[in-house]
Amino acid sequence: MPKTEKIIIIDDNLSRCTALKTVLNFIDQGCDIVPSSELDAQLATLPDEQITALVIGSLPDGNYEQVIKAVPFLPVLLVGDTLKPLLEIPNVIAVLSYPFHYGELTVQISDCQEYQRLIPGRKSGGKQHQFLGFVGHSDAMNQVRFLIEQVAGSAATVLVQGESGTGKEVIASNIHQLSVRKNAPFVPVNCGAIPGELLESELFGHEKGAFTGAISARKGRFELAQGGTLFLDEIGDMPLLMQVKLLRVLQERSFERVGGTKPIKCDVRIIAATHRNLEDMIAAGSFREDLYYRLNVFPIESPALRERPEDIPLLLNELIKRVEAETRQSIKFTDRATESLKENKWSGNVRELANLVERMVIMYPGQVVDITELPKKYQMMDVDPYVPAYPEELLEHEALRELFANNDDDDDEEPDEVETMANNNTMLGLLPPEGIALKDYMAEIEISLISQALEYHDYVVARAADILGVRRTTLVEKMRKYNLNRD
Repeated sequence: MPKTEKIIIIDDNLSRCTALKTVLNFIDQGCDIVPSSELDAQLATLPDEQITALVIGSLPDGNYEQVIKAVPFLPVLLVGDTLKPLLEIPNVIAVLSYPFHYGELTVQISDCQEYQRLIPGRKSGGKQHQFLGFVGHSDAMNQVRFLIEQVAGSAATVLVQGESGTGKEVIASNIHQLSVRKNAPFVPVNCGAIPGELLESELFGHEKGAFTGAISARKGRFELAQGGTLFLDEIGDMPLLMQVKLLRVLQERSFERVGGTKPIKCDVRIIAATHRNLEDMIAAGSFREDLYYRLNVFPIESPALRERPEDIPLLLNELIKRVEAETRQSIKFTDRATESLKENKWSGNVRELANLVERMVIMYPGQVVDITELPKKYQMMDVDPYVPAYPEELLEHEALRELFANNDDDDDEEPDEVETMANNNTMLGLLPPEGIALKDYMAEIEISLISQALEYHDYVVARAADILGVRRTTLVEKMRKYNLNRD
């Protein structure tokens, strides 16, 4: 019995109440007729999870709005066209016309159940399940969670379809963890990674001497998953011959090891996954139609990352935590970088995003990553790189440090013509007794060295900067400061 099973009817019109109850009983929907004076007591004793809807007809005091707004967690159905203005209240689902018709009622009851299911903060069935490795609160991910909860408790075969890197194995693992088989093994098999001639032995096992190299008997994945779940990943890559054998196992619930004759009972739930379009493969003759319908009892579509960009900030946080736990290194992304990542198409989906995070941690450990630090393919927004402006005193100090540092040549090396010129012109004299104006003196030396470098390279700034050992932008600033133009 579902938990949201009862409809509460409040209507002082007894004949109308009786007619509504008759129609509800016909469609097997439980209901109670409650006098308006007893409504508060009834709601106090019955949890809202067990109420499908509140049907309001005629109230003696006519205070409909107050009653409706007092129960925002309950969907409300009104009776009578005169109450249509109340449709503006969010939890009023519809206005029923009298006489009642079961076809109309079933549609409205379905809408009421949906209202209950999607109430913010409430999970399906009133439970909050722990989804392992399942990140995201987009509509697409919430739909997948709902489907997992619905199918987990059954024994139905599940087919998970979606692009590579969307987390199809995560979906399969969560179905297993929420099922009655959760304490039994979860055994994954990648059908595309095992050669066709070895796949039968991998799935069903083999007896000793079944083929060359079979020096002992070996259990297959079906036996290892006994009582639990077998996850057949990339089922679309399975050869046709193996598809026939798998179909037989699904039909008869038994199999034989390679080289054996003894049938082995199979108590395994099958979850299959593929990134291929199996219907196209059926049309091309590369996938069996009967196997497809055996597997596709309960389909789940794993959404691509580009279809849920709002989940990317949550995924980044989760992936950074995982990398930090493994490497003790972490990073942060700016809001601009995150917005740029949300614009990307993500052909590799979550797996591609995980690889990007790992790469950024290696390149910028402990730093904040902005758009300009992202690889070019992820820079979806035009942003000018930040070019810092430093105080003149710092630039002068750095320029002089670099100039004098470049003069520390080895004694055995013969200086070339350029180095000789630089060394001869950077010799400093003794300090005179009367002292000097150090700033002016250093500026004169700097002007002299820059002028010589520019003249030596015919005012080609890039070459002059190289010989002075400074950045081109630094030299340009110095030339502007000292007005050192060719003129």
